[in-house]
Amino acid sequence: MRNITFDLSSLHEHGSAFFDFLALRKRHFVDSLGWDIPHNKNYEMDQYDNPEAYYSLALYHGEVVGGVRLMPTSTTWGKHTYMLRDAFNHRIDGIPPDMLEAEITSTQVWEMTRLVISDELRNPIERNECLSTIGEGLQKIADTTDCQEFVGLTSPTLVRALRRLGFVAENGIKRYRDAKDGRTYGVLRIPVHQSAHLIAAE
Repeated sequence: MRNITFDLSSLHEHGSAFFDFLALRKRHFVDSLGWDIPHNKNYEMDQYDNPEAYYSLALYHGEVVGGVRLMPTSTTWGKHTYMLRDAFNHRIDGIPPDMLEAEITSTQVWEMTRLVISDELRNPIERNECLSTIGEGLQKIADTTDCQEFVGLTSPTLVRALRRLGFVAENGIKRYRDAKDGRTYGVLRIPVHQSAHLIAAE
């Protein structure tokens, strides 16, 4: 597997990868989990897919098999900021506002959203490789920005998977069960400076 990273200004350099990621998101979050989020018959895309967003994708034999969206918590785009802060300010339904103890607004803290691995990767070794490949992109982006930490909503099982791969991943105390998919979510934190040498060793 190999990693690619880009923002909207450079997505054209990677062929259809961006739209393949949107399609993968639609299959997972809409078709499989039943989330009520903006989509059409092919793609899932929302207000956070804007020029402030970056992407880290994993490609396997040229196909997008996983990825994540990243955004500085200093972001403001129209009336939106980033997902956790908008939830904190009661602008998003379905995410409890108290998942953040306080608003985070920093170029050094970036939010991760829409983390997904293709269901076609059924082998645990392949899924771990995909997650590690996505992680390579986190480090690439951190190396070229002010980012010192990543935060995001995810399942506790993902935190355990990241730790097994050598990432320094921390799970917040507060958790909630999503009414739509029945899954439990909490705030994940990945300090970049602690994980950098581990990601590089993969």
